[in-house]
Amino acid sequence: MSTGNRSERRRVCFVMRARAATLEEYKRRHADVWPEMLDALARAGWHNYSLFARADGMVVGYVETDDFEAALAAMQGEAVNARWQAEMAPLFEIEAAPDTSMQQLEEIFHLD
Repeated sequence: MSTGNRSERRRVCFVMRARAATLEEYKRRHADVWPEMLDALARAGWHNYSLFARADGMVVGYVETDDFEAALAAMQGEAVNARWQAEMAPLFEIEAAPDTSMQQLEEIFHLD
């Protein structure tokens, strides 16, 4: 699964929890993601990355990547990621950086 072809990428879904009171700010910030953050995500192997939110603050993420753990680790090495996570942390219910609170979901069905 490491050829990088879209059809061979792994689909990953995860959840996080933003504060319901800050959800509009969370959405606003994602409407204008820093170009250097977008470049870092692409370099780290994040493809077809999407976020969805529920009014209570539940955030569902979806990404296609060859290796999710490697993609996460690659982002940890990006200085822009540290700045982004620090900016986003107050919008979440957790004490740690938001990208460390992702709870990966098990894929049980995919209609190809």
